[in-house]
Amino acid sequence: MKQLKRLNNRKYNEAREIIIKSSPLINVDTSCMVCFGNTHVVCSAMWDTKVPHFLRGSRSGWITAEYGMLPNCSTERIQRESASGKISGRSQEIQRLIGRTLRSSVHLEKLPEGQILLDCDVINADGGTRTAAISGAYVALVLLLRSMLKKQMINSIPIAAHIAAISCGIVGGSAVLDLNYSEDSSAVADANFVLDKNFNIVEIQAAAERGLYSIEQFLEMMELAKIGVQKIVEQQNLFLQERCGLSFVEQLERNTAGRKE
Repeated sequence: MKQLKRLNNRKYNEAREIIIKSSPLINVDTSCMVCFGNTHVVCSAMWDTKVPHFLRGSRSGWITAEYGMLPNCSTERIQRESASGKISGRSQEIQRLIGRTLRSSVHLEKLPEGQILLDCDVINADGGTRTAAISGAYVALVLLLRSMLKKQMINSIPIAAHIAAISCGIVGGSAVLDLNYSEDSSAVADANFVLDKNFNIVEIQAAAERGLYSIEQFLEMMELAKIGVQKIVEQQNLFLQERCGLSFVEQLERNTAGRKE
């Protein structure tokens, strides 16, 4: 395999430093900040008794998400979407991706009638914002479900799958893990992998950007994604252990140990 020179001398199969820590939101205890290198996303979760019209009377819950980028999170100022009067197509697509993938991680029928609102706000952007948002939203979701359990709103934590997300791409002829912005901008192809901790597929977005790529290259990216997801899962569990205790994390992991569809 051709050796690609990466920032900070990262290897092709090496993710950026991944850290999950307490968020700066002082009014929300069901939140976290996830950092993939210089990409930082604040994720929070709250419960809303309002339910989408198609679920009224169903006695089932729902999960939806909002995603946004702060104006100065990138090298060039990003206009606030509220100023333009509409949400961009990109933000809509990412919001739907976050909501869709997080719904797959929960037994929705075990939620009361209402919806979980996930907010993902990018405060620093250096590639991989959607995958960082998904990985952080999972943690915020678990924190909210734990809070709902304590308030006796639910009888158990209805997590069906422990999920995480990472990007991969074909850069300089090589498959590489966890692209930063400069790598993503020059990639022949890029892909976002959402997997559970057992490497079952939740969703994959993959596209050729500057040329076609082979099945073999896609499979190389898939193998790299497993490495990245494993690292993220470890950080998610470390954060949850610090916030919720080891016994809680162990129970959560037992609940998702053998799930296969």
